[in-house]
Amino acid sequence: MVASTLSRELREKYNRRNLPVRKGDKVKIMRGEFKGDEGEVTRVDPKNYKIYVEGINIKKSDGTDVERAIDPSNVMITDLYIEDKKRREILERKIR
Repeated sequence: MVASTLSRELREKYNRRNLPVRKGDKVKIMRGEFKGDEGEVTRVDPKNYKIYVEGINIKKSDGTDVERAIDPSNVMITDLYIEDKKRREILERKIR
């Protein structure tokens, strides 16, 4: 449920259109007020189906910065975090 589309290069390389977002992935925001910004995923919230991207903050009324939750359908994965064994297995299965 917390999946995003892959960039064109990753689509061709892995023969997949989308993948679940994981901590460590690099993403580009495609919709909303932060459109065009890029960063690394710092946290994934599977309960609320949201992700948090490094550098995407909003100011509260008291002046403090907090991370902004982003819907994964509004981002595109540009670089994958491949160190995860489970993800490598998924990608290798699809390539074969």
